[in-house]
Amino acid sequence: MLKKSFAALALGSMMLAGQAFAADYAIDTKGQHAFVNFKISHLGYSWLWGSFREFDGSFSFDAAKPEASSVKVTLKTDSVFSNHAERDKHLRSEDFLNVSEHPTATFASTSVKPTGDGTADITGDLTLNGVTKPVVIAAKFLGEGKDPWGGYRAGFEGTTTLKLKDFDIKMDLGPASQSVDLIISVEGIRQ
Repeated sequence: MLKKSFAALALGSMMLAGQAFAADYAIDTKGQHAFVNFKISHLGYSWLWGSFREFDGSFSFDAAKPEASSVKVTLKTDSVFSNHAERDKHLRSEDFLNVSEHPTATFASTSVKPTGDGTADITGDLTLNGVTKPVVIAAKFLGEGKDPWGGYRAGFEGTTTLKLKDFDIKMDLGPASQSVDLIISVEGIRQ
């Protein structure tokens, strides 16, 4: 009986060793290897670029089964930075991010759909300015592997476009500025 139990345990272990499992990663914001950037048209003549400097999050990723992956991110809305102090003050006001009422924005994925060649559509709930809406991030796997400090990392980039009015941002910047593009780049450290 003991031999049979050991054999079953060994067989089960071998079967599990052949399967890939999702690994959990912490987004590396402390090492400055993750960015949440945005751009919006200025009057249709140029792009205004900015970023959110404070955020954290995690993701789970399995290259063999990307549809089982997930991601969660929380960012501090008052960390908005557009390289102009008065504009940043305006972006924090009730006209835009209303940071006094909504100090954080969150994203939590609900599904990941591989689209081929290392890309996927990540659908999730974005809560911004007190409004929660589903959004789709077009994501691309950049790579994974060991780092020089004994850790293991994986990196992704993603983009999505948000309509300002969908998130109750009432400031009208004109017809060329009704939406904002988010450009996200993250590197995670396996936990």
